[in-house]
Amino acid sequence: MRVFITGSTGFVGSHVTRELLDAGHQVLGLVRSDAGARALLAMGAEPHQGNIEDINSLQRGAEACDAVIHTAFDHDFAKFVANCQKDARVIKTLGSVLENSNRPLIITSATPMGSELPGQAADEDRFNPEHPNPRAASELAGNALLQRGINVVVVRLSQIHNPKKQGLVTELIKQAQINGVSAYIGEGINHWSAANAVDTAHLYRLALEKHQPGARYHATAEPGIAFRLIAETIGEGLGVPTVSIPAAETEANFGWLSGFAGKDMSSMSDKTRTRLGWTPRGPGLLADLKSFFNQ
Repeated sequence: MRVFITGSTGFVGSHVTRELLDAGHQVLGLVRSDAGARALLAMGAEPHQGNIEDINSLQRGAEACDAVIHTAFDHDFAKFVANCQKDARVIKTLGSVLENSNRPLIITSATPMGSELPGQAADEDRFNPEHPNPRAASELAGNALLQRGINVVVVRLSQIHNPKKQGLVTELIKQAQINGVSAYIGEGINHWSAANAVDTAHLYRLALEKHQPGARYHATAEPGIAFRLIAETIGEGLGVPTVSIPAAETEANFGWLSGFAGKDMSSMSDKTRTRLGWTPRGPGLLADLKSFFNQ
C-alpha cells in the first residue's frame, strides 16, 4: 500500500515509516522542514511538505494514498487541552478525504482511554466518551467518523521507549534534574504500562494490514511497572536521592507532570496480541532507561 503518515520523522512515526518500508509498503510522509524531507528521502520514503495545521496539505496527502496513519501530536503539555482539540480537527480532516471508500485511517490515542475507573487497567474494548483526560477528543473524533462509515482504527500508546527516549519518563528525568531528587508519590504503587518503539511500529503495521473498522489496539508490552521502580531507576541513573513525597506536594515537585505522576496507567494487551498476532520482543522500559544513562 501507499501510506500517508503524519509525524513521519517523529519519535513514533519514524519507526513506523521504517517498519512499513521494510515490509514493502510505500510511504508519503508529512514533513515541516527541508531537514525532515532529507531524512525521509534517505530512508526511501517520499516527503510531503506541510504540517497538521495546514488543512490543504493534509487533504492532498490523504487523497494521494491508499491509507493514512496519523502519529503526529503537538506535545506542548502547557497547551494540552487545546492540542487534544487540534488533534480531533486533524482526524476529522483526514477522515473526510477517506469517506465513501474502505481506505483505512489509523489514529493514535493513549491507553488510559481504555480505563473507565481510577486504578482499573485499560482494556481495548473499553472507551468512556466522558473520560476526563482531554485526549478522549481523539477517539471521539474517530467514533464520529466511524458512524459515517469511515474505516477508523485506533492504536493506543503506553510509554513508548528505546535507549534514547522513554515517553513521559523522559520528562520525569528532566524534572529530577531540576529538583535534585527523583520522586514518587506515597508508596509509588501506581503503575505505568510501556512498549518498545520497534514493537510499537510493528503493531501499527499489523493494524494497517488488517484494518478492521472500529478496532482498538494497545501498544503495551509491559502491563504495569510500579512508578517507584521508575523513580528509583532515574535516581540511580542521575546519582540523586529517590524520595517519597506526600500527595499534597505533587504539583510543586512535578509541575505539569502532576496530572500523570500519581495516576495508574496500567494497560492490558491480551486482545491486541490475539487479534493481530502481535508479539513484542524488545527490551523493557527499565532496561532501556538504564541504557540511556549508560550511553
